[in-house]
Order: sequence, then C-alpha cells, then structure tokens
Amino acid sequence: MKRRSEPPVISDEAWFDACADIRWLDRLPPGLLDSLRALSARFLRDKCITGSHDLELDDDDRLRIAILACLPVTRLGYDWLRGWSQVIVYQGQFRVRRSWHDDDTGVVTEDEDWLAGEAWHQGPLILSLEDILADLDAPYDGFNLVAHEVAHKLDMLDGACDGVPPLPDRATALRWQAIFSDEYRRFCKAVDAGEETVMDPYAAEAPDEFFAVASETFFSAPDLLAAGHPALHAELRAFYGFELVLPEREGVDR
Repeated sequence: MKRRSEPPVISDEAWFDACADIRWLDRLPPGLLDSLRALSARFLRDKCITGSHDLELDDDDRLRIAILACLPVTRLGYDWLRGWSQVIVYQGQFRVRRSWHDDDTGVVTEDEDWLAGEAWHQGPLILSLEDILADLDAPYDGFNLVAHEVAHKLDMLDGACDGVPPLPDRATALRWQAIFSDEYRRFCKAVDAGEETVMDPYAAEAPDEFFAVASETFFSAPDLLAAGHPALHAELRAFYGFELVLPEREGVDR
C-alpha cells in the first residue's frame, strides 16, 4: 500500500513573510496560528495549485492561497476541505459563458459574465490573483475572495449548494434555516429598496451566495457584521468556532 507523504515543512521565514502579508492572521484568537500552519502544510501536499493562461505562481503565492483557504476551517478541521484537489489561479477576473432555460417560454438564453472566483462541485476552486491581492491590501473592508469560495465548498459537502452546510444535529439545522431565511429575506428587501448594506449586495443573488458573502464578511469585517446582523453573526461564530478580533472602528457599536 502506498503511504501518503508527510506534509511539506513550511520554513519559519516563509511562514512569517506570509503572516506579514495576511493581516487577518494578527487577529486570530491565541493558539490557532499553529493549527492554521499545520492545515496549510496539508493543503500544499494535497491540492494542486496552478496558474492558468501562462500565469506563473511561486511558492510564496501557493502558501498564501493555502493559508487563506484553510482559515475558515481552522476550527472545523481539514476534513471539511475533502472532495476536491485543484486550485486554478487566473491573473485577473475570468470570463464564463452561462446558459439558462426559461420553463415558461422554453427559451434558452446565453450570456457571458466576468468572475473573480468560482467553486465547482467536486471540482476545482478557481480564483483571481489580482482580487486576492486587493483583499490583502484592504483586509478589513468586508471582502475575502478565498473565504467566499471556500464557503461554497463547505456548503456543497452535503450535495446541495443551498446556503446550508452540514450541521451537527436537527436542532442546529432548524435554527440555522430559520435565521438565515429571515436574514436573507430582509437583506433582499433592503437591496431592492436601494438601502446601504453591511454586506456586498451580491449576497441577494441566491441563498448560497448569501452564505458565502456572509462568510467572507465574517472573516474580514466581523465587527460590521455583528453590528448590522447580530443573529447571523452569532450563527457563523458558532459554526466556524472562532472570530477574528479586529481593532475598534469609529462609529461601530457592538
């Protein structure tokens, strides 16, 4: 039987350089940084991280992507990243062609869209390097592309992309569905009314996008999420098992 290789050793120099670039890591609760380092090493062993269209990635790029991908599962555990093995990285946003069928008219419509990231069920994670770097430059603004796409992967683990990841018991699932349904309904109403929202309005696209956007906000602006959506913040805090402790902002009442 072939033995699985040991995770690569992440040198102190490479790790500390990555931590300096990913300022969210300064805000991790005590004791979690070592866990994240171990998870990141396993990610580098198990996942193939490749550049697309002649984009050349170096070891530092791959390490940063591994850390960002493992951040949401620091408490949940590495098994939550099962079922896929590839990360494809574009230099910038990439174009996709979509088609959909209108059940009423029978008409099939095709269109093109530009994406910063995409998560395929049992397929690759696809990311824009430029958007990752933009998130790192403004770490507390509510955007975290990798956390967003990893949230989709967590959502898909039960076979459905519906904004409900696998939960430990029926009571937790019922509470989650009640809170998320109410929060999603109110959020869509606010977006339709043109109101300013804490989260990216893209969260109103569908329940799965609402969970993904809420997750990226939780990992980049948890204080804003707690102020604007306390019940939603509490559910994500319980699910992910920890919260980044951000510096206080002016005008944010917790």
